[in-house]
Amino acid sequence: MDLVQLLGHASRILVFTGAGISTGSGIRDFRGPNGVWKERQPVYFDDFMNSKVARVEYWDQKCQAWPSFRDAEPNTVHTSIAALERAGKLAMVVTQNIDGLHTRGGTSSKRLVELHGTNTAIECMSCHARTDPESHVERFLETRTPPVCDCGGYLKPATISFGQSLDPDALERAAAAVQEADLVVALGSTLSVYPAASFPLAAAERGAPYVVVNRGATDHDGHPAVTLRLDGDVVELFPPAVAEALVPSKRAGHTVGTDDA
Repeated sequence: MDLVQLLGHASRILVFTGAGISTGSGIRDFRGPNGVWKERQPVYFDDFMNSKVARVEYWDQKCQAWPSFRDAEPNTVHTSIAALERAGKLAMVVTQNIDGLHTRGGTSSKRLVELHGTNTAIECMSCHARTDPESHVERFLETRTPPVCDCGGYLKPATISFGQSLDPDALERAAAAVQEADLVVALGSTLSVYPAASFPLAAAERGAPYVVVNRGATDHDGHPAVTLRLDGDVVELFPPAVAEALVPSKRAGHTVGTDDA
């Protein structure tokens, strides 16, 4: 079956997304040919917590990227995924992305797991209070001093840094979606970061058809669990397939012909 047919037949779709779906919204990916990590090295969590120099570097990186995150708008991939939810076909979106565009694109919080956290809030590493990023970004750019909470704790975006533990609740919800899925679609990810990339593969190994859509190679290419591999721009490939799959006649499992007129 092709992507349209797979989407049309499924009723509990697990969508796994990576940075490749947000490049269409003007946000750079991390591991592509022009990715962020080609220019700067990530700051590890332990270094952030133990070194002011590391905190300055971390905040400098975040402030450099902040305008693109702040100004980004959801694209047709985000809105197409939300359309699957409205049609009652979405089990869960499990995303590596930190940009908040799934929420702004219409996916509800009950159908969304942000495995790597969100860049839309700043979190205290001590009391875990959350605040809006804008004022902290402005203050750092003015002073070059990493911000601290009123309680004295270090502030950082509410994202998961390298070496930082993932949220157990997020992992539990993603694992539950794996058990429920009757189709898994991985969009815009190299599928090279674990444990995140284990979730679509686990759903496939349970018997769910597995579709991988990405421009360029992924770590799951050639895996026997992959049902369909589409190489190209996810913004060009996925939204038209969703639109066609959600036509009532397609959902009913037949194509409109002259006898249906």
